[in-house]
Amino acid sequence: MRAALGQFNAVVGDLSGNVAKMQSVWARAVAAGADLVVFPELAICGYPPEDLVYKTHFVEDNRVAVEQLAAGCPEKTLIVGFVTRSNGSVFNAAAVIEKGKIAQVYHKCVLPNYSVFDEQRYFQAGTRPLLITVAEATIAVTICEDMWDTEWLTGALKDAGPIHLALNISASPFELGKIESRGKIVARCATALGCTIGYCNLVGGQDELVFDGRSFLANPDGRIVTMAKAFDEDLLVADVDDKRVGQGPTVRVTQAAPSAPQPETELDEVHQALVLGTRDYATKNGFKKVLLGISGGIDSAITAAIAVEALGAENVLGITMPSRFNSPETIADSQKVADNLGFELLTIPIEPILTPFNESLGAVPGWDEKGLAYENLQARIRGTILMSLSNQAGALVLTTGNKSETSVGYSTLYGDTAGGFAVIKDVPKTMVYRLCEHMNARAGRELIPVDVITRPPSAELRPDQKDADSLPDYDLLDTILKGYVEEDQSARKLVESGLPAEEVNRVIRLVDRNEYKRRQSPPGVRITPKAFGKDRRLPITNRYTTSVSPVAAKQQAARQDGTQ
Repeated sequence: MRAALGQFNAVVGDLSGNVAKMQSVWARAVAAGADLVVFPELAICGYPPEDLVYKTHFVEDNRVAVEQLAAGCPEKTLIVGFVTRSNGSVFNAAAVIEKGKIAQVYHKCVLPNYSVFDEQRYFQAGTRPLLITVAEATIAVTICEDMWDTEWLTGALKDAGPIHLALNISASPFELGKIESRGKIVARCATALGCTIGYCNLVGGQDELVFDGRSFLANPDGRIVTMAKAFDEDLLVADVDDKRVGQGPTVRVTQAAPSAPQPETELDEVHQALVLGTRDYATKNGFKKVLLGISGGIDSAITAAIAVEALGAENVLGITMPSRFNSPETIADSQKVADNLGFELLTIPIEPILTPFNESLGAVPGWDEKGLAYENLQARIRGTILMSLSNQAGALVLTTGNKSETSVGYSTLYGDTAGGFAVIKDVPKTMVYRLCEHMNARAGRELIPVDVITRPPSAELRPDQKDADSLPDYDLLDTILKGYVEEDQSARKLVESGLPAEEVNRVIRLVDRNEYKRRQSPPGVRITPKAFGKDRRLPITNRYTTSVSPVAAKQQAARQDGTQ
């Protein structure tokens, strides 16, 4: 049997567009001699459709789209994900299409309800597996989480007899370490079922999620034989031959196309995810151009580099907005970043705006130029300029805050948080530095000037300001944030791991008190196992705290000093 896995970039709600793409892929697969053509989970409507599934007309239109796909693909067997309604319940389903008609429908049985997944909110769980026969091969049809629950899957198929191929259509979003997790799941399923695994994953950006593709076929020993492209559309075609080894049936993948080149490092993955997520968010929402503030700092530089790669330098506009607090070095580096990346840079000094603003506010008792309010005023003037130019040019404003700053609220609401998409929102500051060096090395030249990377970071909102004046060292800060935000560790556990109690308490207090800012910030590309947004939903009004007592903090400090 020759199987074709068609990973493509679906757009949520674009039923006719998704069908047209799949018909094109189907034609290529048939021309390559495929007996079975497979598309990802909810490929008809895009994933995740969220509350669209509450609209009866959406579900009906999505069913019509499946029938249109079937009518346009009269040859071979085709499997595609869609939403279906049966007996008053809505299901995440797979349609088996044969001879131009829907022959069978499988309902996803294991519904994830953690992290970014809300499937139990929308769907009813199926109750039984589905086996089909294609070219004399027995195939078990599953959807995403069905295969991650190996115990359920093996139990459901225990009376099925020999299975040649366990097929999984998926919409599995990218996060760091995800490919290793998939590999372990596949190995466990393959050995438990004694059959080949075929995995067809979605690719593309959808709001903050990025789907990385990397569809594959794996042998019964769990070894992945061939894998499709990462972060790009691809058609993977391979032969699955039924052989008998020892006492039981096994399947070998033969004549498979060589695996596509894969990202070599974690930074490669992050880089590709950011580019794809930025490109798809802009283009799928109708934006051809983007603009952003260029400060001469590292965050705006890397955001600009990602935007240029995603959309082309001709579609990126940088705005530098210096004040008297900006050093000559950062002003010069703003232009150097634009020159290195090839995008247009406009200069709009904010001093002529800041001065009358400050004079007007001077009528308010207590107002002065030394406080936080004056610093934030500068950021809000810059945000107003960017949003005004966005309206004028019809361009999407990209914000430049990283995960470390977003976590502790080191940002100005309606200032540097003003915009439509936050490219590095889920990238910790320490990774920003590594990613800049990686992108320079990959390009073989300075995309991001070395001075920008080596200069101590500063918001430049007051004389001689440094981030270190307000925050712990970023290495320490990111370590605490990973434990508290991504791993849900308590303050006590973090301190017991050797982290300084006073800094743990300070960082946790900052994270907890700035939930209101994060709730009002734009979406951004998700790359970590727990991003701000769908992953982490805490109440804004919340008095629960997990700080370490002052006594415990002193005891820990004494132990570190060797005095106790």
